[in-house]
Amino acid sequence: MINNTIQWFPGHMHKARKEIEEVVPKIDVIIEVLDARIPFSSENPLIRHIRKDKPVIKVLNKRDLADPEMTALWLEHLEKEQGVKAMAITTEQVSEVNKIMDLCRKLAPHREEMGKHIRTMIMGIPNVGKSTIINTLAGRVVAKTGNQPAVTRQQQRINLQNGVVLSDTPGILWPKVENPHSGFRLAATGAIKDTAMEYDEVAFYTVEYLAKAYPDLLKSRYNIEELPESDVELMEAIGEKRGCLRAGGRIDLHKASEILINDLRNGALGLITLEHPDMIDSELVAVEEAAVRKAEEKAKTKEERRKRYLRNKR
Repeated sequence: MINNTIQWFPGHMHKARKEIEEVVPKIDVIIEVLDARIPFSSENPLIRHIRKDKPVIKVLNKRDLADPEMTALWLEHLEKEQGVKAMAITTEQVSEVNKIMDLCRKLAPHREEMGKHIRTMIMGIPNVGKSTIINTLAGRVVAKTGNQPAVTRQQQRINLQNGVVLSDTPGILWPKVENPHSGFRLAATGAIKDTAMEYDEVAFYTVEYLAKAYPDLLKSRYNIEELPESDVELMEAIGEKRGCLRAGGRIDLHKASEILINDLRNGALGLITLEHPDMIDSELVAVEEAAVRKAEEKAKTKEERRKRYLRNKR
């Protein structure tokens, strides 16, 4: 599942990236929309490369689904990066969304002083609520919305009639997510199409994390007094409580997995964040170590192949 999921990069996303790179030099402020439940995993590393020294507003959307204590930690963590301002919103509150424009004005005061429009660009991976934010800012429907990722397919320029011009971009993933944990989190929150993931594997990963970080929420939602130790047993317990039975009384783990993932996505489980800054540091170290090992193995294989070639040549 991992390899298929984290390298999901449709052709329109590659085209979108090239178009974005061409426009960025003319932009004053970049707005990157993140999922408040996975601020790191929903942060596109391509944007850091594309933006260069442009000021960026990191908007943690869906704060109404995330753990508020963790959201506060993430806001503080994100603002440690030079040129970055961070804020948490929910599109259910129009006043919160409109604060994005107030911050844009603070970051580009020279444009207003010159009597010119502030040129902004809004970016984000699929399904973080970017289109809903745009429609709210515009006060009209100018961007398609949907529960499935990759709804926006082409770039458009929108005059918000308030001194700000907004360039909308398609939701772009990056060619390969090196951190396998991020792949699972992206799948769990719906950034990746369900057809490109295995519900069972994503659910097992997710429930293992939830059992450690939010055990009381699991107990309450599925009416389980004591959580089993293994992820499989826990998913079986959830399936049993939800009547996910197959012939012979066996638990339908796929159906139970769908229930868990849907409960996570729509907030039925409670306010949950799937990662925190300290976790990311250790995960990135592991990713780097794995890359080093892979490079060493590749070099070793190449050297063995060279020696074999020389022996055969004699």
